[in-house]
Amino acid sequence: MKQRRSFATFRAVSAMMLREMTTSYGRSPIGYLWEILQPVAGIALLTLVFSVMLASPPIGKSFVLFYTTGIVPFMAYQAINTKVAQSISFSKQLLVYPSVTVFDAIAARFTLNFLTQLLVGFLLFTGVLVFEETRTSMHLPTIFLGVLMLGAFALGLGTLNCFLFGILPGWQRVWAVLNRPMFLVSGILFLFEHIPEPYRSWMWWNPITHIVGQVRRGFYPFYDAAWVSPAYVFIVSLVCMAVGVVFLIRYTLDIINN
Repeated sequence: MKQRRSFATFRAVSAMMLREMTTSYGRSPIGYLWEILQPVAGIALLTLVFSVMLASPPIGKSFVLFYTTGIVPFMAYQAINTKVAQSISFSKQLLVYPSVTVFDAIAARFTLNFLTQLLVGFLLFTGVLVFEETRTSMHLPTIFLGVLMLGAFALGLGTLNCFLFGILPGWQRVWAVLNRPMFLVSGILFLFEHIPEPYRSWMWWNPITHIVGQVRRGFYPFYDAAWVSPAYVFIVSLVCMAVGVVFLIRYTLDIINN
């Protein structure tokens, strides 16, 4: 029974991933290209504005690389968290079948969108390193740890929001409002060390700040970022995941039938 269920889960997740690829990207004239154009536009705008205002970026020699190391992780977190949080509403019609569970829907949406964001990040960073004189060298294990932190936090928070979106109809709008200032308080535009107290201490509690700092540390070998705590990010992710899973097990049928 366990083997049959595992095979059924794999089939369900694969089918739901193919369905989302068709519905989310296949119907658009630019499809996956839009996922690349969004961060490119943001990076270009920030580079243009701050290169006029400042003589040099907060770290390194390249404005483009500095803002890419901030915008790409942040937009990846936003995309994955949002997609996972909407798993029930996106696949509600399929969840009436006994062989399809809400965790199949979450796994499918997370896997597809995590891989999509990895591809987007790879293309953007490759373009920056090839066409821009960055004068830096990558440390892949450090970047890989940042990617794991990003995936864990987006999945954990997305799972919790998946329950909250379903059980509280107004929470999605409230969350959208609460999430708007995150771009300004996640260390994207400035280095964490340059933020004055007490705001720096407040920003430390934001897991996205740690993710951005970890990714930047991987692209700037001379950037210490000793304040980054992967353990803190993984603990917050695990807590969000555990709470979300417990309540989804209890209230999934209520949410589907609502």
